[in-house]
Amino acid sequence: MPAREVYNWISNEFLQESAGLYCDSLPASVTKAQHQVSTSERALLVGVGWKRSPRFPGMPTGEQGRESLSELVELARSAGAEVAGTVFQLREAADPATFVGRGKLDEIRAEATAHKAPLIIFDSNLSPVQQRNIEEATERRVIDRTQLILDIFARHARSREGQLQVELAQLNYLLPRLTGKGTTMSRLGGKSGGGGAGGAGGAAGRIGVRGPGEKKLETDRRRIRERVRKIAASIDEVRKQRALRREARNAVPLGSIALVGYTNAGKSTLFNALSRAEVLVSSKMFATLDPTIRAIRLLSNRRVLLSDTVGFIRDLPKGLLTAFRATLEEVQEAALILHVSDVSNPRYEELDEDVEKILRELGVADRPRLRVLNKVDRLSPEEREALQASIARASDNAPVLVSALTGEGIAELLRRMDVELPIDPLLTLSIRLPLAEGRTLAMIHALGRVLHSEIDDSHMRLDAEVPSSVAKRLRLSKYRVDGTFQPSLS
Repeated sequence: MPAREVYNWISNEFLQESAGLYCDSLPASVTKAQHQVSTSERALLVGVGWKRSPRFPGMPTGEQGRESLSELVELARSAGAEVAGTVFQLREAADPATFVGRGKLDEIRAEATAHKAPLIIFDSNLSPVQQRNIEEATERRVIDRTQLILDIFARHARSREGQLQVELAQLNYLLPRLTGKGTTMSRLGGKSGGGGAGGAGGAAGRIGVRGPGEKKLETDRRRIRERVRKIAASIDEVRKQRALRREARNAVPLGSIALVGYTNAGKSTLFNALSRAEVLVSSKMFATLDPTIRAIRLLSNRRVLLSDTVGFIRDLPKGLLTAFRATLEEVQEAALILHVSDVSNPRYEELDEDVEKILRELGVADRPRLRVLNKVDRLSPEEREALQASIARASDNAPVLVSALTGEGIAELLRRMDVELPIDPLLTLSIRLPLAEGRTLAMIHALGRVLHSEIDDSHMRLDAEVPSSVAKRLRLSKYRVDGTFQPSLS
């Protein structure tokens, strides 16, 4: 089952999963929950800024909300929607019932009618009550930021692991939003008698309408919970398989390096430039969802594993982080993290703070890290000069300027990766190896870097940089000699 059709299984396959279970017409509550964005749907976007929210010095009030709304425009386009217009409001606090207040809802409804937009997307996470009240007031379908991101994830999930993770996140989002409406949910029909809508045997309700309550609603909720447990078990199996593959990789001592960064920072383009792979590159947000791993060779001839992971975004719901923990394990297992930033974005430092926040939640804030400032080809000469001057004043852990598109700075990045990688450090050895040890000599050339070599009778004398694990495996210590050999002067 494709992950992006997750909401449809309730009315079709899943309700028929067990023999003898009934499958009535689709509940109205579930129909309303199917808020996937179609490729031709016009949408009105609504953003809210908070007057007392913390902000950087010099930033106008509400500027963060406006930037987030601009980001929502890109998210909506990535989901395939046509942005009909935007509405922004500056508030002290959220309204508990409607989020933006009744008066603003009238304005939003008028704007949606004028722009002929059947869909309204809020740049915030709405509670089930808020979402239902907004839908009733505007007579439009309403989704929030989390649901939009889930739709984009569902479009881009290709592997079984990615589809399972998306489905799990969608179901956890859907579960509290199931509500019973209409006769299909066996809802009680009256409150006369002062009791309200009680269950079977209750004294409340008009004669002839007392019944079992929302039994089908509870059945749907139970089935969703069962499906969630099955998906969680499947994801655990995927994690075990990934752990076995990682253990097999660890049998060969290779360091691992993970690319992280804000979505659309150019990680996939940089991954292709470093590994010469052909990973999908797109300007759309979350174009890369499933992790990709390739072996690359550094300047010292060391082979390492480079992984491209899903991009981060501000206000990423914790439920998504939990669902994608198997994917993000590549970041947690990495010996070195390359933090990629889009330096052409004037607010890239603020976006980096959001990435740092997510890295802290993943427990890898103290992991060795190398900052990579990408897209320097988009900078003006004045901006580049100012950036280089600030880097020159930085410490030894200065960021690396690169352009993954043009290849500028890639060689320097490989050199810095070689220096910063803490696993399997390089050893510079001077050894005298018998010529009969052809296999050992070939391994040194394949896994290390030979600085100098010369024939000495029936031996090969050479200086080489070799990873410590290779030196230990080949037992090069017994061939080691003092001093560094120089080329013959004869």
